[in-house]
Amino acid sequence: MIDMLFKNARLSDGGTYDIAVADGRIRSIADKGSDAEAGCVIDIAAELLVPGFVEGHIHLDTSFYGDAWIAHKPCSNGFDVHERVAFQAQNMAIAAPMDERARKQLDLCIANGALLMRSHVMVDASVGLKSLETILKVREEYLDLIDIQLVAFPQGGILKSPGTAELLDEAIVLGADLVGGLDPLSFDRDIKGHLDVVFGIAERRGVDVDIHLHDPGTLGSFTIEEICARTTALGMQGRVAISHAYGLGDLSPEAAGKSAGLLARSGVSIMTNAPGSHNFPPVALLRSEGVVVFSGSDNIRDSWWPYGDGDMLRRAEIIGYRSGFYTDAELDAAFDVVTSGGAKALNVEGYGIEVGARADFVTLAASHVPEAVVSVPKGRRVFKAGRLVAENGAIINRR
Repeated sequence: MIDMLFKNARLSDGGTYDIAVADGRIRSIADKGSDAEAGCVIDIAAELLVPGFVEGHIHLDTSFYGDAWIAHKPCSNGFDVHERVAFQAQNMAIAAPMDERARKQLDLCIANGALLMRSHVMVDASVGLKSLETILKVREEYLDLIDIQLVAFPQGGILKSPGTAELLDEAIVLGADLVGGLDPLSFDRDIKGHLDVVFGIAERRGVDVDIHLHDPGTLGSFTIEEICARTTALGMQGRVAISHAYGLGDLSPEAAGKSAGLLARSGVSIMTNAPGSHNFPPVALLRSEGVVVFSGSDNIRDSWWPYGDGDMLRRAEIIGYRSGFYTDAELDAAFDVVTSGGAKALNVEGYGIEVGARADFVTLAASHVPEAVVSVPKGRRVFKAGRLVAENGAIINRR
C-alpha cells in the first residue's frame, strides 16, 4: 500500500507523471493518469517537481539573520581573514543566543527548499566545544525537517590556537560529521602541520574533510596540490572538499585546467558560492574535467557580509550569471551545482527524483529547469519524506 500519490508532477524531462510514495521513499513513477491508489493524493498541478536543494556550505552558529541589524565593518586593507575573524568575535559577543539564531536560519533555508545541509561550526580555543554542543541540540530538533552534516571548523586556526587539534578530535567524538581546516599556509603558516592534524583526525576517526581555502593564485593552487596528494595517499577520493578555492579563479585557463585535472583524479570536490567581491572557481571548466562542484549560501547576514537569503535556487542563478551561463545546458549545470552535485559531494544516498530515492522534493512554478534558474519562482511547496513541511515561504508542519 502506498502512503501518498503526487499527481500531475512535471519532471525535468518535460513529461508529467504520478509519483507514488511509501515509507518516505519514491516507490513508482508512472505516466499521468495512473490508477494507483493511496491514502493521500496531492495534485502538483503540472508544476515542476525537483529534488530538495542542497545547502552545501553554511555557518549556523554565526549568522545574525532575524537578529538586530549589525552594520558591516570593512577590513582596514582589502580582505583579511584574520581581521574578519576578530570582527566576528566582537559581533558574536552582542548577538542573540546562538540556538535562536540557528533556528531562524534553518527555517529560512527549509522554507526555500533546502532539505540537505552541511554547516561549519566553530571549534577552536576561543569557543571550545560550546558552539558545537548548541548546534547539535538544534540539529536534533530539526531531524524531521532537514538532514544536517556538521563540520568541526577551526575558525581561529589550528596551530595558532593551542589546544584546537585536541578539540577537533573531541568534536568528532561528540557528534560532528567532518573535520575542517582553514588556509593552512596563510593563516597557520604551516601547511604540513595543519594538514597533518586535519587528515590525521579524518583517518583515525573515519570521517570526511572540508577545508576552507581563501588563498589567491599560486598560493591557493599549491595548497590544492597538497590536499589532493593527502587525499590520494590515504585513499580518501570522494571524501574531501575544498570550500571557496578563490585562487582557481585567478589562474590562467591552462593552469586552472591543470588544477582541475588533479582535483578530478584525486576525487576532491569544490564548493563555490560565487561571491561578488572575489574571483571564484571556473565552474564550467571544473565540471568538464569531471570535478564535482557544489554550492552553499556560506554566510547569511553575518560578520563577513550583509547578504544572503538562504535560497539555493537564487544561488544557482548567481552562479550562472557570474559564470556567463546562457544556454539551457549551462543553466542545467548551474542547477546541478545546487542539487545533484551537492548530494554527490556530501556523499548522500537516495537523492533525486527516481524510484527508491527519498521523497524529498520541491515544487516550482516553472516549465523546466532553465526557466526556474533564471526566474527563481517563489510560492514553493517543500516535501520531506513525502510530508509537506513548508509552503509559500514558511514552515507549516513541525513534529
